[in-house]
Amino acid sequence: MRKQIRTAIAASAIVVLIALTSWSLTRPAPTKVSAPTAIPVRVISVVKEDVPRYVTGIGSVLSLHSVIVRPQVDGILTKLLVKEGQQVKAGDLLATIDDRSIRATLAQAQAQLGQSQAQLDVAQIDLKRYRLLTTDNGISKQTFDQQQALVHQLQATVLGNQASIEAAQVQLSYTQIRSPVTGRVGIRNVDEGNFLRVSDAQGLFSVTQIDPIAVEFSLPQQMLPTLQALVHGSTPAAVQAYIGNTDNGTLLGVGKLTLIDNQVTANTGTIRAKAEFSNPTEKLWPGQLVTIKIQTAIDRDALKVPPQVVQRGIDQHFAYRVNGNKVEVVPVQVVYQDSELTLIKGPNAGDVLVSDGQSRLKPGARVEILAAPSIVGPDTAMETAR
Repeated sequence: MRKQIRTAIAASAIVVLIALTSWSLTRPAPTKVSAPTAIPVRVISVVKEDVPRYVTGIGSVLSLHSVIVRPQVDGILTKLLVKEGQQVKAGDLLATIDDRSIRATLAQAQAQLGQSQAQLDVAQIDLKRYRLLTTDNGISKQTFDQQQALVHQLQATVLGNQASIEAAQVQLSYTQIRSPVTGRVGIRNVDEGNFLRVSDAQGLFSVTQIDPIAVEFSLPQQMLPTLQALVHGSTPAAVQAYIGNTDNGTLLGVGKLTLIDNQVTANTGTIRAKAEFSNPTEKLWPGQLVTIKIQTAIDRDALKVPPQVVQRGIDQHFAYRVNGNKVEVVPVQVVYQDSELTLIKGPNAGDVLVSDGQSRLKPGARVEILAAPSIVGPDTAMETAR
């Protein structure tokens, strides 16, 4: 009996041992609690400095004086005294037209004047005699009046002859075509020997002033108060003209704002303005499209950050400020913003703000600051390849 009991106890012990061994082998491993992963971000420091504000627009270069040279009398073009592209001054002789017919007309008018003047002299001598004879009734009053009327008639004829001479002289002056402005001669449309007519619309060529020169541009009508303040300021506002954009384009010249149009263009809601440039190197050319840049104001001791630093919240703007190895939210007031920079209030100068990687951040998140990407130039690339 006792032997059976011992056998049962041993069998139970074996079963319990097998069960414990099976449970220890099949139970789940304990879960380890890991520390939160740091979020990689890039940062910038808030900079305090004087920041100028600019406005940009597209403008067209215009000549201050551009004239199409046309004939004012009919005739054959006898000489062209300038070349295409030549620089001329106001009053320079450009071309001549055959003047023989006009000179003959002038000579005829001068001859008629001499004839009328001789007749007038004789009539005036006779009038003096008749005046003396009327004192003792030597001639009738009617004869004297007729002689006086003849003198007046001949005086009018002399005046008409003089007017004909002046008209012929004006026509003669038109046979010498002179430059009305200082500028550059354009492409010639007519050669020597052609018969010119006053009705010809094409003209001989154009003379266009290059220096100084103007740029006309349009800005939104909201800029009107700013433009008015710049025009009426004590110092003319500087206007820069670029070929291409203002970041990596070529600066063609620096001028001054001179004029605002007298009305807003209703269909576009823009206001036209004009700036004048000194152009001795002739980098600005009539008809050229340029980008203009005007400094409208300057913010003293402003806090400047890149535009991507500032985030838009539900109620206000904010930025992530790095404090140790974590970030915190700081409210931000946007003072001014454009495509290149943002002026803010709220943070302090020198604060480290997150500029890239904000999408995964929340207050108190751990961050890992990445180095700014380096710009690899051609020399560096060649050295690396070696």
